[in-house]
Amino acid sequence: MSNPNTFKQWFQSGQPWIWLNAGALSLSLVAVIGLVLLIAIRGLSHFWPADVMAFDYVESDLETVQLMGEQIDTEMVPAERLGDEYSLPPEQTTALRYLIKTGNRDQFGLDFRWVNQVGMGTVSYPEDIVVIERREWGNFYGYLTQVKQAGSVVAEGDAAWSALQDRLVRSKALIDQIHDIERSEIGKINQILEKQRLAERRLQMDEVPAQSPAYAEIEAERQRQRIVYEKLMEKLGALNTELSRDSIVMTMADGREVEVALAKIVDVFKPNAMSRLDKLQHYFGEMWKFVSGEPREANTEGGIFPAIFGTVMMVLIMSVLVTPFGVIAALYLKEYAKQGVVTRTIRIAVNNLAGVPSIVYGVFGLGFFVYFLGGNIDDIFFQAKLPSPTFGQPGLMWASLTLAILTVPVVIVATEEGLSRIPRAIREGSLALGATKAETLWRTVVPMAAPAMMTGLILAVARAAGEVAPLMMVGVVKLAPALAVDSVAPYLHLDRQFMHLGFHIYDVGFQSPNVEAARPLVYATAFLLLLIIVVLNLTAISIRNRLRENFKASDN
Repeated sequence: MSNPNTFKQWFQSGQPWIWLNAGALSLSLVAVIGLVLLIAIRGLSHFWPADVMAFDYVESDLETVQLMGEQIDTEMVPAERLGDEYSLPPEQTTALRYLIKTGNRDQFGLDFRWVNQVGMGTVSYPEDIVVIERREWGNFYGYLTQVKQAGSVVAEGDAAWSALQDRLVRSKALIDQIHDIERSEIGKINQILEKQRLAERRLQMDEVPAQSPAYAEIEAERQRQRIVYEKLMEKLGALNTELSRDSIVMTMADGREVEVALAKIVDVFKPNAMSRLDKLQHYFGEMWKFVSGEPREANTEGGIFPAIFGTVMMVLIMSVLVTPFGVIAALYLKEYAKQGVVTRTIRIAVNNLAGVPSIVYGVFGLGFFVYFLGGNIDDIFFQAKLPSPTFGQPGLMWASLTLAILTVPVVIVATEEGLSRIPRAIREGSLALGATKAETLWRTVVPMAAPAMMTGLILAVARAAGEVAPLMMVGVVKLAPALAVDSVAPYLHLDRQFMHLGFHIYDVGFQSPNVEAARPLVYATAFLLLLIIVVLNLTAISIRNRLRENFKASDN
């Protein structure tokens, strides 16, 4: 290498470019893998039942308090930030402090606090510390003292834990029954009553006489639904009375006793007394609750199933819309359109569309789809419901259409590239055998270009699943009261607003009032979004590879 001629020959051989490309690829892989690992570790570690510590702590006013909670994070700070209350050796310039999740937000105001190591006493991990996952106010940490039934103590001391477990199973079963009645049966009655209201409104608009039998039928149906509704309310009242029967008394670290109703408890466990196997079982149980549950506490607690459902549903509808439109456009441009200035201009325009900021598509979707198209659909088909909009408001269909337009340039370009790769001899051979051009395209060209179409669809799915900005204008919301699919006709409700994982990450990360509680959920949701995109892409790649195998001989 010291010989200039040898170095010149090595440089001209192209080896430097190979090493440069290999280095760039390696760096890219390391960056991607590192990012995914960071998100996975920060997100998935949230579900592990960490041990709960208990210790005495000297506050800045020199008052000693008793604290308990989970260690979340540590950091080194300059000694000056500790203040004069905490004395350090002169040679010590930094000090360690811990972020502790103390829970009990309804008692302390905050459920996270920083404590200085210098102010902490001996740390212990008592096995009888109980962690309560509540439906409101986050986690509660304390010692189980008593179990009450209708205000009377039925168990205390060591017997309280087993009594609590039995009653918690009963409480969860009652809550499931209440939710089923509220969401399924009462929800269905509300929809039927709304349907009857619209039917009556339609009769009034058509100026049907009030003595018409149609009015009597509507009123009779209303009466039937009201009777069913009253029976359900009586049943709900009885269930709520049963649910409010049991409660527990917890003792906090500072000795105060708090009574917690079992109706407000999601789960209880003793992390310090759990074995590795118990913690592993609890870990996967928490992950399942996160994936299958519904959000609570302004999205900072609970699960994200509505967001997963909304994301997958929107991507599937978008794929159904964008694929035929993009493929037909590419077929026309490549096979039928006269190649000239106009066609080249259209191609340039399509390519430039891929670079338009996504928020512009959102503005277009809001103006054209929601206000113009949706408003006119309401005027024509849903007059009885006006002024309440049906399709004249952001919803699943408009969001899917907006993202279909956003991603259609990718499908067009990928399909055109695939059509260009098919040898001309194949087309000429098909025509020579007597097939028409349409038959040649449908039976030979399009199937051979299918892998390229799938490549365009893969890229479209990846971009659509990760977009947030346009969705904020055309359909996505912080919390959707109902899914787009249910048991009420027409079963698929494209006019409903929906939740989306990307917007959920933005909302929890930047709009949450409890930043520390929301941070691990942001990582967990981001990891789940990556996982869904990977699964959708792998599915499409599998289909593409199968298509390639089918036409491998033709390609050769």
